[in-house]
Amino acid sequence: MRESTAIRAALAAATDDRIFFDLTGIEDQYAQLLRELPGISVRFAMKACPVDEVLDCLARQGAGFDAASPNEIEQAVRTGVPLDRIHYGNTIKSDENIADAYRMGIREFATDSVEDVAAIAEHAPGSRVFCRLATSGDGALWGLSRKFGCSAQDAVRVLEAAGDAGLVPSGLSVHVGSQQMTSEAWQSALDDLSDLIVVLNGRGILLDRINLGGGLPALGCLDTAGRPLDPPIDKIFAVLREGIQRLREESASPLEFLMEPGRHLVADHGAIRARVSRLSARGGHDGERRHWLYLSCGKFNGLYEMDALQYRLEFPGHPDGPRVAAVVAGPTCDSDDAFGHESGLVRVPAAAASGDPVWIHSCGAYAIGYTTQGFNGFDPLPYTCVGGAR
Repeated sequence: MRESTAIRAALAAATDDRIFFDLTGIEDQYAQLLRELPGISVRFAMKACPVDEVLDCLARQGAGFDAASPNEIEQAVRTGVPLDRIHYGNTIKSDENIADAYRMGIREFATDSVEDVAAIAEHAPGSRVFCRLATSGDGALWGLSRKFGCSAQDAVRVLEAAGDAGLVPSGLSVHVGSQQMTSEAWQSALDDLSDLIVVLNGRGILLDRINLGGGLPALGCLDTAGRPLDPPIDKIFAVLREGIQRLREESASPLEFLMEPGRHLVADHGAIRARVSRLSARGGHDGERRHWLYLSCGKFNGLYEMDALQYRLEFPGHPDGPRVAAVVAGPTCDSDDAFGHESGLVRVPAAAASGDPVWIHSCGAYAIGYTTQGFNGFDPLPYTCVGGAR
């Protein structure tokens, strides 16, 4: 997947390490999602890109926000979106968190336990709740299968407890794992939702919304062996459209459908301009001699997800010429700050020299949010936004 002319021009003009976000690309991605899933309401998962300009851009397009903390709620409110387009999507929250969100006007909360329901009833009386179902996470780069969600049996208890406590048992949610690479995961989640809706109908719990969560994949990264990721995005959308229609037919009440995309909207529309620190070769304890390409940014300032994927690298000063296979690593003295240890090495220019620019593509998701405040003294990346409606 190739970046826009605007972002490539910005990368070429940059003289310092910096991440660029293409607002026009994000707008186009949002519009494409609505074309694929007509009628869906989007709540952007803020953790994927907590950048004010990106949030403002999406708010102008009609998106709302999936916030996971009072600080994220406060940032979402600043965009000016109606409060009913912001929900507290984190099932893990303290009494103080709930009270703060309620004070800021939030009236919709995710939950997955009766204990959390009791706290919401006390500190956010009358609010709407949606119960998150557990999924296996199979097929995703990050499964998210243990910390969040409950069984179908628990979901019935949770929603009944919500009604008994004076809350509105509004809906169900799922999350099939981040960067979900299969359509089968969506099919399984939709089947689980279908079965549970029938049970809830029989108990007189009439839902008004289904939140299909996040997990829609980005398209431009590589797997850890350096091969292009190739998620079956057309099949995923087909399964979702069919499932949405089926759930509408099975529900005893009208249903609104929401999604919480994060990386799908921003990953392929962000790129980093970095530099080569050094290309070196040395033998290791195993007797193997390897090339190492050290970059000026890495796991702790922009490339946090290098454990599970590879970022596409472009060397504008070396479009041709011999290549060598190298482990690519960031500048810190943390051994996790590298990729290519265990799997396919990365082909890099043999002539790469300290100071050469490197363009790192499809890194718009989680580059900002996961950045440390200066691990080992290496500064967080500044950012610039290009394009957009303004």
